Amino acid sequence: MSNKSMMRSTGVIGFATTLSRILGFIRDIVFAGFFGTSMIAQAFVVAFRIPNTMRDLVGEGAMNSAVVPVLSEYKALRDDKEFVHASRVLFNVALATLSVLTVLGIIFSPLIVRIIAPGFMADPEKFRMTVTLNRVMFPYLILVGLTAYSMGILNSLKHFAAPAFGPCLMNLILIASTVWLFPRIGAMGLAIGVLAGGFVQLAVNVPFMYRNGISINIRDGFRHAAVSRIGKLLLPRALGSAVYQVNIFVDMILASLPMIVGAGGVAALYYANRLIQFPLAIFALALAQAALPKMSREYASNDITRMKETLSFSLRAVFFVMAPASFGLAMLGEPIIRLLFQRGAFTSYSTAITQSALFFYAFGLLAFAGIKLLVAAFYSMHDTMTPVKTAFAAVIMNIILNLILIWPMKLGGLALATSISASFNFIMLYVLLRAKLGDFGAKIMIDSFLRVLAASLVMAAVLKVLSMAMANSGVTGLCVTIASGIISFLLASYIFGVKEMRDLSVWILKRR
Repeated sequence: MSNKSMMRSTGVIGFATTLSRILGFIRDIVFAGFFGTSMIAQAFVVAFRIPNTMRDLVGEGAMNSAVVPVLSEYKALRDDKEFVHASRVLFNVALATLSVLTVLGIIFSPLIVRIIAPGFMADPEKFRMTVTLNRVMFPYLILVGLTAYSMGILNSLKHFAAPAFGPCLMNLILIASTVWLFPRIGAMGLAIGVLAGGFVQLAVNVPFMYRNGISINIRDGFRHAAVSRIGKLLLPRALGSAVYQVNIFVDMILASLPMIVGAGGVAALYYANRLIQFPLAIFALALAQAALPKMSREYASNDITRMKETLSFSLRAVFFVMAPASFGLAMLGEPIIRLLFQRGAFTSYSTAITQSALFFYAFGLLAFAGIKLLVAAFYSMHDTMTPVKTAFAAVIMNIILNLILIWPMKLGGLALATSISASFNFIMLYVLLRAKLGDFGAKIMIDSFLRVLAASLVMAAVLKVLSMAMANSGVTGLCVTIASGIISFLLASYIFGVKEMRDLSVWILKRR
């Protein structure tokens, strides 16, 4: 798969992710209007976070670190029959593992909630609601875990479209459950919507799995050499994910303490994180997802030069998109939050505390995106321990910074600590990967980054002037400001000779 082919795959994933994120924003707008940063919002966020954490541990994280690299190698070097058999055994093991974890999660739900949201114990009603929602939603882990494994298998087959569009249906169902089920049966309607959405996501992938001869069949057993390799790769990845989740849980624990950060902290962090995830998911995650099987095949075939070219190209593409996005979110966060969320139960107070977190999250956007690609590069080389070590060091730094910054900066301090520790993690990963692979275009990347940074500063100046001039122009003013910022960035990129901008212009002209 060439860089052009990889970018086409990125485009498919990016388009599906964009659609999903748009629907996700509509879902969040509806959710914010119904619940704001109230007790129900906080109970749902915490209850849903727990199975989502397990999903990253044994689902999507496993797909990126172990499933795609191993199955991509099997697809490239073994026959199709062996690939299908390995995929079937993997599904059997995944189903059994996810089922056990779900049962344990339901049983120990009260203890888990006490640990990750200790501030909720001061409000018995909020605590009971969180535990009940968590128990009902825990089977979502089985559905979304199998969805992630099926996505990994299909990505290994270079099939990206169907898995990428599944989250769109999930968001539609969550919107319907908020609008239709919640008024009839209360918060339980949200939990039912989560389960229905998880089922539909898995169902979208099933026909394509069957078309390639892959299904759950107990007769295939639970043992295979490929699955053993995946398990060995997954263990350090699971440890790394656990370290990362400790980071999230520390943020949630501190955000659940209203006497320090104020009321609604957990929900405010959720909304701010949703806004940060929008550019990350549309481009950075899509690019990393498309690059992983490509780099895995290049490493498996010992084409290290091509692999380094892929990595350098991907990082420069990330710089080009994420730098202006970071400036844009930092400068226009308050009007964007007000436009998207401030209605119904989402008050001006909710906007203020969400903006305080978003502003400092924006500083880490480049690092968040770069980490995804560097970690994918390590995974493609079957090295899952190095990202664990750097993540552990970054988490220690984040916890220390959290405890220092939360007092003077409240929620903003938690977000700033996350951004600083992520930047530290990115630098460590880059240095270690360069030591392992050798130089992969450092001079070219630095030159590209500086040019993109200069263009982003021009855009920031334009945003500053227009945001002040059109402060009271509502939706129209915000749209004009954003559009002007994008145009100014593209023009400045062309003037400053940003190669990625020139390549994009040539590609568009050739397409016409």
